[in-house]
Amino acid sequence: MTKVLVVDDEPQLLRALRINLTARGHEVLVAADGTTALRLAAEGKPDAVVLDLGLPDLDGVQVIEGLRGWSTVPVLVLSARTESTDKVHALDAGADDYVTKPFGMDELLARLRAALRRAGDSAAADEPVVRTESFQVDLVAKKVQRHGAEVHLTPTEWGMLEVLVRNRGRLVGQRQLLKEVWGPAYAEESHYLRVYLAQLRRKLEDDPSRPRHLITEAGMGYRFEV
Repeated sequence: MTKVLVVDDEPQLLRALRINLTARGHEVLVAADGTTALRLAAEGKPDAVVLDLGLPDLDGVQVIEGLRGWSTVPVLVLSARTESTDKVHALDAGADDYVTKPFGMDELLARLRAALRRAGDSAAADEPVVRTESFQVDLVAKKVQRHGAEVHLTPTEWGMLEVLVRNRGRLVGQRQLLKEVWGPAYAEESHYLRVYLAQLRRKLEDDPSRPRHLITEAGMGYRFEV
C-alpha cells in the first residue's frame, strides 16, 4: 500500500483528499502545518507528499527544503499561488510538480501516480537519522551527537558532512563536493576539503588519524561509511 502525506490547512480540502486517496487504496497521513508535516515525514516515511504552500507556521518552500535535507520523496505542490516566481521557488527547492488551486481531482491523482512511478522505491531507503558507532547525524534537525553529547559544527562543516551523509557509501568527487558546499567558483580549491575534513574528523572520529567513517579516496574524493 502506498503511503501519502497530505499537508494543507484547509480542513475541507484535507478531508476531500483523504477520502479520495483512501478510496484508491492509499494509506493517508494528514498534517495541517509544516512542523507536523516534517515530523510525520520523518516518522511515517511516506512514499509521496502532497503539500500546500500557504501553511500557518512554515512556508511550504521551507517544508520542501526541510525534506530535501534527507529525503528524495516525491513532493507534489498544491497552491493558490499562480505567480511564476512562486512555482520557480518551489521547484528549485526540490518539488517534483506544481498544481494550482482550484484543481480537478482526476488531474491531481494522475500527477501523483506519475510522481510515484518516477520515484520507484527510492523513498523507502531514506533515513532522517544516520547512526555510526561513535556519532549520529540528524538530517532533519541538522544536529550531530557524539556519544550522546551534541557536537557544534560550523555551517561549512555541516554542509560538507550533509553532502557526504546523503551520499553514504558512495564516492563523492572533490569537484562535486566543492560545488555543493562552496559553490561553482570554488571547484578547484581542493585544499578547502582537506582542512574541513580534518576538522570534522577531530570532532567526530574516535581516532582522527585512522578514520572509520570519513574516508579519503586519494586523488578522487571522499566517502562516508556507517
